Amino acid sequence: MIVKGTYFQNDAEKPLVYGDVEIFNTKRRRLRGEEEKEAILCEPVMVGFCGTDNELMHMGSEGRLTPKFPAGTNRLINGHEGIVWVPSQNRFAIVLIRGGNSYDPTRYTEEETYFEYGCDQADGLFCDKQYFHPDMLLPIPEGYVENGKLKLSFAKKMVFPDPFACMLFQLERMEDLGSAHNFRVAMKKYKCGEEEARKIAKEEIFDRTVIFGLGTTGMFIGDLIKKNHPDAKVLFVGRSSEDSPKVKFALEQANAEYLRNTYDSEEALAKAIIEKLGGRATTFIGVSGSNVEHRVAFEHKVLGCNGIYNSFSLGPKVTFDTMPFGFENHLIFGSINFRQDHMEQAIELLAKSRYDEIVELIDREEFTKDPMGAYKDKIYSKNAPMKTAVIWNKNYVEAE
Repeated sequence: MIVKGTYFQNDAEKPLVYGDVEIFNTKRRRLRGEEEKEAILCEPVMVGFCGTDNELMHMGSEGRLTPKFPAGTNRLINGHEGIVWVPSQNRFAIVLIRGGNSYDPTRYTEEETYFEYGCDQADGLFCDKQYFHPDMLLPIPEGYVENGKLKLSFAKKMVFPDPFACMLFQLERMEDLGSAHNFRVAMKKYKCGEEEARKIAKEEIFDRTVIFGLGTTGMFIGDLIKKNHPDAKVLFVGRSSEDSPKVKFALEQANAEYLRNTYDSEEALAKAIIEKLGGRATTFIGVSGSNVEHRVAFEHKVLGCNGIYNSFSLGPKVTFDTMPFGFENHLIFGSINFRQDHMEQAIELLAKSRYDEIVELIDREEFTKDPMGAYKDKIYSKNAPMKTAVIWNKNYVEAE
């Protein structure tokens, strides 16, 4: 079937184009042990732009996208955040992005395989119609459809389930690791048994939390930490002005504090962070995408003894001096994952949130007329909003 859509290709001049593209009903497996199933034809309605899309465009300009293409093709239809209409079932759905011949596609092992709609070996949502595995079309909560159309505020929120689900996983992982990492210290300190000590350690790992970088993922994890651990002290570190809408919104959502990075040196920045926290960090979460993260945490000692370093940035290299690292008992982990239950939980939580307020729309015609220009000059420019989305099919969304 030929449809209109945007797609990536290996081309130094035009790695992202809009035009006619062929889609295929490819049999896929959602999880290891399940049968392969034919896909269901859907119509993308609202699609969000992710930093991964921008990175894939750069990879295409350098000719490095071939492993990402669906089998038998030389292009990848992008888009992995959004909501679709399922004509055969007369309903809207959120696409679960990852599947494959693995027990958990977001945590596949060496001998297992996975695919990821819009990112890796499977076409995504930036097209008029697309095929998706029937068991990977997650239902939306009731109450957000009127006269067959989605409420716009709800549709905007549904570009976030994928990254929000990742942050639910991050929270769960930090709780598990914090409890296991420090419960023996808590047993001695509070003279209690293991069960009680694990509960204490799970809370105390967030006592002084630094979130280095203030994009949507940083905002989400700060929000989730405070909602689940009200006594936690959360400090965002970013470059935006304190009175910017982004910072104000993040601080309201997460009930957090903020430190603007206007310092001349990393050493001065680290000193200011420790002073603002009231001590060295118990948890340091890097989401800025810069190499400053690990240097501030380790070289300049923002991360305290027995602390966790959560690396959620793609790109930076994390290095540390093994002497203080070993003696200060630091724990480093990085994992960009989620499970289907995280995705389902994210949909429910986001539906009741205010996160539609940070989503700005780009007109479809403006985007498709010059996709690369839209990415460079608007969606990922210095003055870009926190999140940009496009109503791909206006027939299914209430008018603004």
